[in-house]
Amino acid sequence: MARAPAIPQPERSANRIASLHPIFIYALIFTAIFALHAPLLRLPYFWDEAGYYVPAARDVLLTHSLIPHSTLTVAHPPLVLVWLAIWWKCSGFTAAVTRTAMLFIAALCLTGTFRLASKVANLQVAIASTIALALYPVFFAQSSMAHLDMAAAAFTIWALCYYFEDRAGLTTLMFSVAVLCKETAIVAPLALGVWELGWRAFGRNARSEFAPGRRPLLRTMALALSPVLVAMAWYSFHYVKTGYIFGNPEFFSYNVGSTLHPLRIALAFVKRLWQLVGYMNLFVLTFAALAAMLLPAQPLSERTLRPRISLRVQAGMATVIAAYVITLSLLGGAVLARYMLPVVPLVIILCVSTLWRRVRHWAIAVAVTSAAFVAGLFINPPYAFALEDNLAYRDYVLLHKGAANFVDKRFAQARVLTGWPATDELSRPFLGYTKSAIPVVSIENFSATHLLAAARDTSLYDVVLIFSTKYEASHDLLAALPGFEKLQERFFGFHRDLPPDVAAQLLSGRIVYRDARRGQWVAVIELERPENAVLESPVFAKMDGNQ
Repeated sequence: MARAPAIPQPERSANRIASLHPIFIYALIFTAIFALHAPLLRLPYFWDEAGYYVPAARDVLLTHSLIPHSTLTVAHPPLVLVWLAIWWKCSGFTAAVTRTAMLFIAALCLTGTFRLASKVANLQVAIASTIALALYPVFFAQSSMAHLDMAAAAFTIWALCYYFEDRAGLTTLMFSVAVLCKETAIVAPLALGVWELGWRAFGRNARSEFAPGRRPLLRTMALALSPVLVAMAWYSFHYVKTGYIFGNPEFFSYNVGSTLHPLRIALAFVKRLWQLVGYMNLFVLTFAALAAMLLPAQPLSERTLRPRISLRVQAGMATVIAAYVITLSLLGGAVLARYMLPVVPLVIILCVSTLWRRVRHWAIAVAVTSAAFVAGLFINPPYAFALEDNLAYRDYVLLHKGAANFVDKRFAQARVLTGWPATDELSRPFLGYTKSAIPVVSIENFSATHLLAAARDTSLYDVVLIFSTKYEASHDLLAALPGFEKLQERFFGFHRDLPPDVAAQLLSGRIVYRDARRGQWVAVIELERPENAVLESPVFAKMDGNQ
């Protein structure tokens, strides 16, 4: 009898994965990340959560309307907002419920990453990639936050799983659901459609290892255009309800109209590349993979080498990654790292697979990478970064919670001058910062220009809540570059907040509350007025105590 051919390692790994039910893998992943995030689940809402997403989802809960009315509509698709509203309806309107609901989506993204890596590589790469992604600071921080990008990433990764398995119907469905989570998810199916059509029209060698699979033209068109039709249906509905296609004019101008300067595009492109290869200690993994490319492939057995991810799959992943970098360099006012979440898992899978193939003790390299990611959660980088990209957001929330409690107890009826999102934190008790709504007067930011303008008429407010709107590194490496700060001011809205002492002097007030955490600070300034002086006098204090 002829001996059966040896089963290659990737196929053996695939068979082992097939023996594990996907629900079991999902439950295991959710349990792990829920335990890791347990200390963060009761934190009040942070920044964009408080400023838009939670109020918008609350409107869905209270009015059953897909168009928010308590905040400006920005035309984002409604699926994540509906998801949160359902959870609140069933389990209660609390921050812990919100963050648990988002962890279910993060677990879905990690499960999709595990499945994708196991299909295109092997079980070892899948496990290592999933662990590394879960610990990556940006992914970890976003896992429990009420933003849209994690959901878009989850369904995009699952769409890519089915795409490389050549399951056209499920691929189109997942991409369409991803677009209902966030409109930028349309980038991946369009990129793959262009890739397939480009090879069909211009590819000289259709049998090239880099060529996409030969699919019927109608399937390619359905892949690319079905999510477009879904997006068009949503925007048509939004236009009928609001009169705007892409949100209010200010939002559209910020994210599209003001981003198309060539120099701004070039700077955004550099930032996007950094977010893919180096941001938040990701360089430890990408540099290790790059160095591993200089090494020969390790033996899998006596006669075979460890296989690579097929070049066709690598080309498809690279197409989606490049499309995201280019598109999000052209569009989007804030160059936030969370916008790149749909393609970060692809970068991690490719790098881990390279280490597995070419480094004998590859697991050590992945362990070092994971340790670097954990360090990145707690240790802020030596340059300005978005607070939502590691546990700095926790510092922000605790600082603002403490200041809001102080204002609530001592100045509950006072008019508070502050900037967004603290205006919402004080005036909307459901966000978790105050017990009752506090009157607020809004200021754009705490730069010298805007505080000088506020100082001209102090009759409008009684107290000032001032805070750092960004992380301030003690030695910012990028700020030392010639012209860097001016470019940031011109294209990305950069400004410098006045320190509390300077602000208090400018506003003729005194600091009555101050706190700081790892490069962030908050302060409450009481204006020096005759009536305040009487209230704080020893005589009044004694009379008040006798009462």
